[in-house]
Amino acid sequence: MLKAGVLGAGHLGKIHLRLLEESEKYNLVGFYDTNQSQATLIAKELGYQLFNSVEELINAVDVVDIVTPTFAHFEVAKQAIQAGKHVFIEKPITNTVAEATQLIELAKKHHVKGQVGHVERFNPAYTSVVNKIDNPMFIETHRLAEFNPRGTDVPVVLDLMIHDIDAILNVVHSDVKQISASGVSVISETPDIANARIEFENGCVANLTASRISLKNMRKTRFFQKDAYISVDFFEKKCEVVKMKDAPKTPDDFAMILQNAEGIKKQIYFDNPTIATNNAILDELETFADAITNDTTPIVSLEQGKKALEVALQIIDCF
Repeated sequence: MLKAGVLGAGHLGKIHLRLLEESEKYNLVGFYDTNQSQATLIAKELGYQLFNSVEELINAVDVVDIVTPTFAHFEVAKQAIQAGKHVFIEKPITNTVAEATQLIELAKKHHVKGQVGHVERFNPAYTSVVNKIDNPMFIETHRLAEFNPRGTDVPVVLDLMIHDIDAILNVVHSDVKQISASGVSVISETPDIANARIEFENGCVANLTASRISLKNMRKTRFFQKDAYISVDFFEKKCEVVKMKDAPKTPDDFAMILQNAEGIKKQIYFDNPTIATNNAILDELETFADAITNDTTPIVSLEQGKKALEVALQIIDCF
């Protein structure tokens, strides 16, 4: 089992602590948080070992799970990597692309692995259809959330939209050609609602909307590709796959047939996979343990985390 320690014991940090303790692939050693009074209370109530400093925790573990505010990611990850420790970093990877680049170079130099916490990659609705997404040419995403003061220190693009950016970059195998976007600050000092249009070199277009001031929660993405439409509901953990194929000469009485202006007939059929129940956060942590143990590339590598950040910052620059 890998010895793990958590840096940051806020809302998400406490979830990571619980899951690492439950995991059969990690031995949770303890945690550190700069808020000493809150950290002491957590240690007392939940029984986790509280370390006195970042250095003390890093020295005691094999894997450092970084769940601090984004502005602190780079310094603590750099410290952990230079000490030869593997790092799991919550999204976004860092504040700047330059910081992300430096972490990637350090990880290579010190022969350690890193993974970024883009948890939607492990959402069962997404994982059940990701292998069916083949060269999508239009993508539409809506990620809407009710207002919550937590996370409003960063624009909604880095808070919410970056999940969809990462999921899209994972299936569109082409460089970004052009980005246009707009964002509005309604309650926070940073944009609370944003829309972005990403055009790729291969002709694919992605239209993304994110809001943290909505009256209801929604996390839906639709992929359109040749002869198929795929819908992923990240919130409800549901998916829908609608495919088309050339209609047979004598179709079944119940077959759904469409005919285009050229007279070509297509049959519509549904290919909805079974969605397994899982804990996405536990899965991302445990697949990282597997990558370390088996010396394989993590599912969401530091390089992929950097790409998602790069696009997110380009979107913000459009505001």
